[in-house]
Amino acid sequence: MERVSFPPLSRVAICGGTHGNEMSGVYMVRDMQKRKVDRAGSASITTVLSNPRAVDACRRYIDQDINRCFTAALLSAPITDSSPYELRRAQELNAQLGPKGSQEAVDLLCDIHNTTSNMGLCLILYSVDYITLHIYKYIQSKMTSTPVRAIQLDIPLPEAYSFESVGKHGFALEVGPQPNGVVRADIYNMVKEAVDLTMEWLQAFNSGRTFEEGEVEAYTTERSVDYPRDPTTNEITAAIHPQLQDNDFKLLRPGDPTFLTFSGETVKHKGQELYPFFINECAYYEKKIAFHLAKKITLNFPSVSVKKD
Repeated sequence: MERVSFPPLSRVAICGGTHGNEMSGVYMVRDMQKRKVDRAGSASITTVLSNPRAVDACRRYIDQDINRCFTAALLSAPITDSSPYELRRAQELNAQLGPKGSQEAVDLLCDIHNTTSNMGLCLILYSVDYITLHIYKYIQSKMTSTPVRAIQLDIPLPEAYSFESVGKHGFALEVGPQPNGVVRADIYNMVKEAVDLTMEWLQAFNSGRTFEEGEVEAYTTERSVDYPRDPTTNEITAAIHPQLQDNDFKLLRPGDPTFLTFSGETVKHKGQELYPFFINECAYYEKKIAFHLAKKITLNFPSVSVKKD
């Protein structure tokens, strides 16, 4: 593949507290602000506590999930007295760090999240972005404390709903397992190492280093699976099976156990072999998702370097 040049990545945003009870990002941003971290080499760093009301309440959100509010349609929606708080806040963040899809947007946006699922460290990426793929490859090559994976969301930018889509380049860091409202030192240190490695890569790129072409594995969602439910009450009738629990990204084959009903019966996986992730994620009960199923793909990317004046 032919080498691709990009302008310097001169403006970076590190964000946490998009979900107010995911504490690694909250404490990462607060620590960076306390230490007045505002530069990485030639790049300026903006640290943002994305959803301060939810952070104060230690809740995922106040009115609605802000990380579903960053589509082009919602960012341009008129604000009225009855508009949800998170929609107002999403538009404020877009004005501060965007506008999304414009030349004025920050060059790189990293949004830090936690999951209650046993997913290690994941980068969530939109489409095929050579910059974020190189950052993923770099983090993966340097981190030994946990598996490093990527989830690719194949969604056009205007329809991309989460905060990282506001930047010219962006990714979410999804790190777990960590309970809501709790900060674990091991999980926090994974986040810190990934952020430090991102800044290390950024400084090397801006200083003129060429990063060679390569390939990475990633996961792309095929479908979501709900819990078994009572057809009359719609209440769940089973929990994640012990053999599936905590086995995110382990290949799920037809006949493998997925749920254990409260009456003691095993529900088994039907259909093709796929990889489960976000297994038993606390925040997804309201979304009626027990886990996602993904296929594994290989993504190729070219050499990249900074564009010379």
